[in-house]
Amino acid sequence: MSVGGDAAIPSPFDGKAFVRTLATQPGVYRMLDADGTTLYVGKAKDLRKRVGSYFLRPALQPRTALMLQRVASVEVTVTRTEGEALLLENELIKSLKPRYNVLLRDDKSYPLIFLSGGEDFPRMAFHRGARSRGGRYFGPYPSTTAVRETLNLMQKLFRVRQCEDSYFRNRTRPCLQHQIGRCSAPCVGLVTPGDYKHDVRHATLFLDGQTTTVVDELARAMEGASSTLEFERAATLRDRIANIKRIQARQYVSEAEEDADVLACRIEGNLACVHGLFFRNGVSLGGRSWFPRIPEGADEAETLSAFVAQYYLEHPAPSLVLVNRPVEEGDWLAGMLSEQRGRKVEIRHAQRGERARLVEIAERNAEQAIATEAASKGTLRTRWHGLAELLTLGAAPTRVECFDISHTMGEATVASCVVFDASGPVKSQYRRYNISGLAPGDDYGAMRQALTRRFKRGQAEGGPLPDLLLIDGGKGQVAEALAMLADLAIDGVEVVGVAKGSSRKPGLEQLLLGAGGRVLTPAGDDPGLHLIQQVRDEAHRFAIGGHRQRRQRARDSSELEKIPGVGTRRRSALLRHFGGWAGVVEAGVDELAKVPGIERALATRIYAALHG
Repeated sequence: MSVGGDAAIPSPFDGKAFVRTLATQPGVYRMLDADGTTLYVGKAKDLRKRVGSYFLRPALQPRTALMLQRVASVEVTVTRTEGEALLLENELIKSLKPRYNVLLRDDKSYPLIFLSGGEDFPRMAFHRGARSRGGRYFGPYPSTTAVRETLNLMQKLFRVRQCEDSYFRNRTRPCLQHQIGRCSAPCVGLVTPGDYKHDVRHATLFLDGQTTTVVDELARAMEGASSTLEFERAATLRDRIANIKRIQARQYVSEAEEDADVLACRIEGNLACVHGLFFRNGVSLGGRSWFPRIPEGADEAETLSAFVAQYYLEHPAPSLVLVNRPVEEGDWLAGMLSEQRGRKVEIRHAQRGERARLVEIAERNAEQAIATEAASKGTLRTRWHGLAELLTLGAAPTRVECFDISHTMGEATVASCVVFDASGPVKSQYRRYNISGLAPGDDYGAMRQALTRRFKRGQAEGGPLPDLLLIDGGKGQVAEALAMLADLAIDGVEVVGVAKGSSRKPGLEQLLLGAGGRVLTPAGDDPGLHLIQQVRDEAHRFAIGGHRQRRQRARDSSELEKIPGVGTRRRSALLRHFGGWAGVVEAGVDELAKVPGIERALATRIYAALHG
């Protein structure tokens, strides 16, 4: 049920009268200004008591008093439970982004380790996104670095494969990973399914924190190998045990709880940082810093309370969360998270002992991170103004977009568009465009297609257009951009081409300025050039990532497997027998029929399919 004021409510808003109409039930309240814009969203176990605290108290914090001066109406939504109120508040804060709320700017899903299932030789790999594939997931981990370090350990200790399935199916000899002792080469049968299964089981136990079980099983296997005089295998197992113990000694933190997160908040000026240290099964997974958006005058306790609620409603909570400031309604929030997790969750303000030592480490990391971020923002402001001076724009642009094209010999062409504003990259507005219908390698046509799609949609939807459009390329690409803008009758967009100099070294780029064709060669230490390089490099990175994904998808769908009767095994047998795709295409029906598992009728179908 919703109750609220509307445009008919006179100004100033009569908060005291409004409070008397409220129920004493749990719910969510929204404070709105005269234009209907949401200023603040809050939750309450008792709506009358909580909303009344704003309008019935004699003295309020200056920030709260300033907000109330702008309030023209209040809308409330009654919920059945306090838990529903917490969930609804989180959704509204994310969708409305109210000015006076603390907002966790963290849209990315967290990385996981994925172990595929239903195979003789499962693959262990980095994963981000929905858990839609069959298999096991480990994590989430605080950063991609933590995942890659863990996967590196899995290669060293247990030699579980991490290669793509398409690469695995088409190997005819061991790859470099086997040669350096990081893979047991199941692709070419150098390890039996049974032995590989044992390695996968030990890797799984290790990731679950059961290293003692792994060491005990390896020790028994080593003794068994010694008793049967398999000394080489015994030595291999001995070295593996030693490596596990060495890694365990380096990573284990005896003061950490079995599952614990340690959070510390620091605020300097209008910049807030929350740093987290993560421990699972007593092993450190590393740390991560967040920089939530805070309203003016917010303190560390308020910021940390909002962070804990927003973060743990999106991510699994451990059994213990240690914080450097008391969390508002921490016991209530812990109870809600316990219900969600199905196990007890505690939120504790650590003030003494070993727990306090861990919190102190997190605080030092937060202080360092906030100092680095402040310096980075100062550098970004300098670069932004330097860009205006370099291009003689008069005023610094408010929005810059950069386009780049990526392909391999014309295959799987992808265009990228990245967006920067005065705060840096706006990743939620990045876009990729799969290019089609062009001759392979037609970079001009690809640029024209990507730009047309972006700006046509921008015009149709009334979205923001850039003040400055950067094109990774020379005169041809710039000409395509100018022609496209002219066709769509778009004015006020400066176009600059970023061309590599004759030596193609960073710092020697040439800038091609719009229709006039004026060429600038800035000094290598020019801050405006540094910003252009940063944006261009980001567009290049984003384009390459999209191209690689598209190319891999194309290669994963084999033309051979589209032929009735040819599955994964027969495809692998054909490629192995003929040494690759070219050999299969050149083979006749008689040669195809000599491959084990390929009868003559199937060979005839294969030949017909490949030769039209």
